[in-house]
Amino acid sequence: MPAILAIESSCDETAASVCVDRMILSNVVASQKVHEEYGGVVPELASRAHLQAIVPVVDTALKRAKTSLDTIDAYAFTQSPGLIGALLVGAEFAKSCALARHKPLIAAHHMQAHVLANLIQSPDKKNDIPSFPFLCLTVSGGHTQIVLCSDYLTMKVIGQTLDDAAGEAFDKSAKILGLPYPGGPLIDKYAKDGDPDKYKFPEPKIDKLDFSFSGLKTAILYFIHEQKEKNKNFIEENIHDICASIQSRIVSILLNKLKRASAQTGIKNICIAGGVSANSGLRKTFAELGAKEGWKTFIPAFEYCTDNAAMIAITAYFKFLAGQFEDLSVVPSARAAF
Repeated sequence: MPAILAIESSCDETAASVCVDRMILSNVVASQKVHEEYGGVVPELASRAHLQAIVPVVDTALKRAKTSLDTIDAYAFTQSPGLIGALLVGAEFAKSCALARHKPLIAAHHMQAHVLANLIQSPDKKNDIPSFPFLCLTVSGGHTQIVLCSDYLTMKVIGQTLDDAAGEAFDKSAKILGLPYPGGPLIDKYAKDGDPDKYKFPEPKIDKLDFSFSGLKTAILYFIHEQKEKNKNFIEENIHDICASIQSRIVSILLNKLKRASAQTGIKNICIAGGVSANSGLRKTFAELGAKEGWKTFIPAFEYCTDNAAMIAITAYFKFLAGQFEDLSVVPSARAAF
């Protein structure tokens, strides 16, 4: 019945979670607002914000879990990928706790953790969790992958983006439209009142199960430029339809490849994960496609989709059971495959 304190600090969210015997007792996330005026995450500012937030975030996580450091059996942190300065804050905090308390240290891969967020059981145990093997479409600001999961800690990437990630496509499209950062959620918001078939954007023809979003981003840029030359108020007058059309194309690119992956592997337990899995258009279309294809579909609770420490905690739980610990020489890495 291990009690694990997990820390996530890979980008611009400082998060801590307490997991006891696979159950998530707390999941605290502190977002950084400082980046909004710059239109994107500034690494040095992110690192400083983590330093300021990590102690109160951990303290809050322990209090909400109604526990203390005295009861913790292991400390976990995000090792990779991410901003190296941000990763260092979480890593060094966890290492310090493990050293001071003479407890095991566990390193987690951020993208592996997103996948395993699908295995978090709700307190009432009423949510379904996937059985193995399953496929998981992981979509975030920095990654887009199709992962084949054979066991808790056995995963293989069978498809990935060759350039931009889906979340980056959302945010860059929003920037083209003049929407503030982060723009992805705003596209989702405006798309709800728009016609997804109003404007047709191209779907790239990429071999195998890989993705590409750079061409779509360029097509959107040229389209908006051409339309604004005809009508300078084009964006303002058509924002809902533009966002709905952009979102529809990004979602179709993602799910068409996921459909192909299911057909090739014969796997019908299908999950999505990552920050973009919070997108309402993706969630709705994924559920509809799953019903049509006879899939059993799974989506993490909303709070476990965006960057959070609960997903690090559940990953650490399975690593604890497998005895996969690190010594104090472990270091973070900005990029690492899992």
